[in-house]
Amino acid sequence: MDSVETYLADILAAIRPLPPRDLALADALGAVLAADVTAQHPLPSFDNSAMDGYAVLAADIQAATGERPVVLPVRAEIAAGDTGRYELVPGSVIKIMTGAALPAGADAVVPVELTDGGAEQVAIRQPVGAGNAVRLTGGDAQPGDLLLAAGSHLGAVHLGLLAAAGHGSVLARPRPRVTVISTGDELVEPGTALVPGQIWESNATMLAAAARHAGCPARRYPIVRDTTSAVLTAVQDALASADLLITSGGVSMGGEHDVVKAALATLGTVGFRKVAMQPGMPQGFGTVGPADTPIFTLPGNPVSSYVSFCLFVQPALNALQNSYRERAKSRQAVLAGPVRSPADKRSFLRGVLDEAAELVTPVSGQASHQLASLARANALIVVPEGVTSLAAGETVDVLELP
Repeated sequence: MDSVETYLADILAAIRPLPPRDLALADALGAVLAADVTAQHPLPSFDNSAMDGYAVLAADIQAATGERPVVLPVRAEIAAGDTGRYELVPGSVIKIMTGAALPAGADAVVPVELTDGGAEQVAIRQPVGAGNAVRLTGGDAQPGDLLLAAGSHLGAVHLGLLAAAGHGSVLARPRPRVTVISTGDELVEPGTALVPGQIWESNATMLAAAARHAGCPARRYPIVRDTTSAVLTAVQDALASADLLITSGGVSMGGEHDVVKAALATLGTVGFRKVAMQPGMPQGFGTVGPADTPIFTLPGNPVSSYVSFCLFVQPALNALQNSYRERAKSRQAVLAGPVRSPADKRSFLRGVLDEAAELVTPVSGQASHQLASLARANALIVVPEGVTSLAAGETVDVLELP
């Protein structure tokens, strides 16, 4: 059997990052920058007011007190977006709104709260220093400053910064599009009636949601029946709109109904291997189609399928964006109860992690079909190969589940 590390290394070696594209900002959330972005203009591009108030020459109001306010005439009013040219005459003020351009001759803004709010003249009750409530040209960024580095995952604030800096689009690797295919004659759509021998399809629902949670557009392909022709047709159809494919089921070692394995064994570079892990020993991976699209053939048991997604598919999604950030956080905790593991496999056992207490409690029900116990867990307890049991009180590695 392959180790987890060997199998993952082989997967990552086969992944080719998606080519960068010029993405409109509306389509760039979750994309990864392909090149540094520098400021082309000062940010902000003009001196402006940080508050509603009055533009002043600070020296004119230094004697102001609550008992003896300085009273000055209001010569004009500037609203945000007003592109007119204004100049402050010493001994007067100009009323100004947040974001409005500071008039020439002014060096400070008195917040309206420190005044009586007058329209013809204003009583100012407190002095302010030069520069008060003024956003200076280039105070956030100067031309040539690095705004975002290549490799940055674009979030909401990053997109806001790009927009503020005047960028309508950005060169980035898009979020990988994922299609999940579940196979099985026993599967029926959730919400429909069952007959004996049938189960509701859950894996594709779960895996597509996991891909979306990871930031990728994902869709669940209609249930595929257990024939090699149906599997091949589904894969070829899905290739047109996917950057990564996932199948679930039909890959156990030696089963006569393993149609996914039979259908894909001679397609592209797909190979099927045993990985020294529990759950999830039977694994398949390769590339298919003219674009060498990565495809994962995950086990049909739901816990095996989900753990495999966390360990192997998530890193591949990162690699498609030329990003290798860690998604599953690894930490250590103390076991609240004993656990057991086979000698020749690395176990990933479901547990409930109490971060504050640095304690992890194994959940009851560790079989690979027990999805309810997975839903109760927020972490995986890692038991290394060669270790068959761990006692309560021992320190273990845990992977936090997303």
